[in-house]
Amino acid sequence: MVRSPFAADAGPASDVFVTLGMLAEERGTDSAGLALLGAWPGLGGPGTGGDGCRVLKGRGRFSGIWRPDLILELDRAPVALGHTRWATQGSPVEPHNASPMTVPGTGGPATGVVATHNGDIDAGDLRSRFALPPASGTTDSEPVFQLLAGCADTSEVTQVLESVVGRAALAWVHRDRPTEVHLARAALSPLTVAVDTEQNIYWASNPRWFRDAEKHTRVEFATVVMLREGTYLKVGMEPRPGRRDLPDVLATAGFQPTARNTDMDDRVWTGFTLADEECDRAGLRHRVLERPGGTGGLPAVA
Repeated sequence: MVRSPFAADAGPASDVFVTLGMLAEERGTDSAGLALLGAWPGLGGPGTGGDGCRVLKGRGRFSGIWRPDLILELDRAPVALGHTRWATQGSPVEPHNASPMTVPGTGGPATGVVATHNGDIDAGDLRSRFALPPASGTTDSEPVFQLLAGCADTSEVTQVLESVVGRAALAWVHRDRPTEVHLARAALSPLTVAVDTEQNIYWASNPRWFRDAEKHTRVEFATVVMLREGTYLKVGMEPRPGRRDLPDVLATAGFQPTARNTDMDDRVWTGFTLADEECDRAGLRHRVLERPGGTGGLPAVA
């Protein structure tokens, strides 16, 4: 979530964030976490780091990680990332493998990123092509975030995204720019972006979750859009002296995503309605690399 600083009440957007975390459990319960980033002047909460970043994560469900005593801090956070994990690569027991991940940049931790990834990518391919520092965990996610942490502009971001092979939906924040969020949908792994009537921006895997959230919170969504494969967005608020702008799309770009034929799996659309799944399948446009044992194409819709 990227919060609008002009919303009359912070509570409804916070309620949506927590609701999305609970709904996301259908896509993974091995581990979960959340990150609260940034602070408007005078609103730094207890427990935040010097750069306005607090990350909490652990094994099990999002509902087990979330605590009601965090609500005031969530209400004050301009940006919040949440994640649930199904451990495709890397043990769910290791804390470093849970998301949101904190990945240092070349200038140290404060220049790195806080990031989440849904999917499964060829990490060995990335490590063979790029000189990367040793990883702190054993997931496939960390290498791509090590690369993205060093990107200075949109063209560098899309070059990294085009190098990724496999399923990936990504969200990351540079710790020195905590009110800007980068979102990318590479191959297959779904990503939906929504904006409510107060101009808060949200993202999640499943568009159905926003319809459910609207029923159970006081929020009304103005737009809910499933991103097409090969879409990169930067959303948030550009820092300007003495000003607080509404969240907006700050940059957008397209890129060519790549999947392995072994990535073709109906579980990509876990929890989707049939109508949402069919709509998303109709817009797929990744290229396919052949791997032994692959399906050779998309499975049929049941």
